[in-house]
Amino acid sequence: MAFLTDRKRAVGMGSAKSGTHHHWQMMVTSVALLVLVPLFVFTFGKILGAPYAEVIAYYQRPFPAVVAILTLLVGFFHFRLGVQTVIEDYVHGFARKAAIIFMICLSYAAAGFAVFAIIRIAL
Repeated sequence: MAFLTDRKRAVGMGSAKSGTHHHWQMMVTSVALLVLVPLFVFTFGKILGAPYAEVIAYYQRPFPAVVAILTLLVGFFHFRLGVQTVIEDYVHGFARKAAIIFMICLSYAAAGFAVFAIIRIAL
């Protein structure tokens, strides 16, 4: 009869290392998105369907441009953290590393493109 304590079962399973930091990043980005998404919806919804020149003039004002940029940056960062968690849970071996690297690159590229597009519109 082998008696294993919880500690004995956990030995050799790997340490969490950055689990708490990852959790706090998810919580902070969630709260930030809780504020930013309604602001984005109201600022974006206000100009939806307007002519191109009016949209350009609207996004040249600082508040709508900053809200859009922050929403997209925080949203893509939150996306990266969530997808990384899913990949770590369900993908194993070399495919895990490749998928995480690919999703991080994709997330940063999409965030960079979105910010570039908004800054280009605002200037």
